[in-house]
Amino acid sequence: MEHDKKIALVAHDNKKRDLVEWAKYNRDLLAHHEVYATGTTGEILEHELGFRITKLQSGPLGGDQQIGAKIVNNEIDFLIFFWDPLEPMPHDPDVKALLRMAVVWNIPIACNRASADFMISSPLMDGEYDRLVPDYEGYRTRKIEHGEGTDQGAGDSAEGRA
Repeated sequence: MEHDKKIALVAHDNKKRDLVEWAKYNRDLLAHHEVYATGTTGEILEHELGFRITKLQSGPLGGDQQIGAKIVNNEIDFLIFFWDPLEPMPHDPDVKALLRMAVVWNIPIACNRASADFMISSPLMDGEYDRLVPDYEGYRTRKIEHGEGTDQGAGDSAEGRA
């Protein structure tokens, strides 16, 4: 990771106020990083913080997946995601996929104010960091056994999706 980090800020509706308060408190620290956010959260943050936020789609409209893709492509260094554990989300599979990508690609994740405080105040925030990225080449090149009489490719079978 470079000195200036690429930070994704995401919040569910019931957590937007918490994220905005946290971001305002940490405005000066966030200002020298590249900040991304989903939908309405990005609009609110840009207005409240007074600096440019790269705004993606709203979470339910694909914003969570956009951030997940940026994680895979090494375009997001860490994720601050204030999600609401008490509210069922119609896009819950997208939320799980986003959190999964953060773990798969070994980027730091903060899911509440306390963990975000610890992360943003870490001495690692102001320097370069050599993040260990797992080597998935063995997984990518593994041999997939196909059942007799099927025309399915590796990605099309139930085993390929597991």
